[in-house]
Amino acid sequence: MVKSAPDRRAVLAALGALILSGKGAVARDYIDLNWTDLVPEGQPAIPPSLQGLIQHDGPDMSGQQPPSQGVRTEWNGEIVRLPGFVVPIDYSRTGVTAFILVPFVGACVHVPPPPANQLVFVTTEKPFESTGLFEPVNVTGMFGTASTSTQLADIAYALSADHIEPF
Repeated sequence: MVKSAPDRRAVLAALGALILSGKGAVARDYIDLNWTDLVPEGQPAIPPSLQGLIQHDGPDMSGQQPPSQGVRTEWNGEIVRLPGFVVPIDYSRTGVTAFILVPFVGACVHVPPPPANQLVFVTTEKPFESTGLFEPVNVTGMFGTASTSTQLADIAYALSADHIEPF
């Protein structure tokens, strides 16, 4: 069946409205997020226990993760871009396929992990060729809340990466 001209015009009008509303990929590729955007209003981004100097020659503090004070769900299902540092979890022969994105160098390994709402579990189909531990990157992809536990920390968010680039 051949569509009539009014049907095509209606489709084009709907697509135009979608693009102008910011819901289409043409008008908005991603939402730029910062780490403070992941913390509920009124909560500190970095808890007081992690602020200040860390004694690196002291006892191992990596297991002392502060409790999370909730998550924000405004960006569930959205394409976002978030900067951070790579803490590799899974490798393939060609690169990292899963990692924890953390807001500062040393998080989860040398100092206590941040609260779960300051950690993002990133997966990627195309392995990321990391140049080393704690590489600064921008990660763009589908974002959402997803409770995950690893041996390093509890994690409150997940991101399915479409694009990973050096920061």
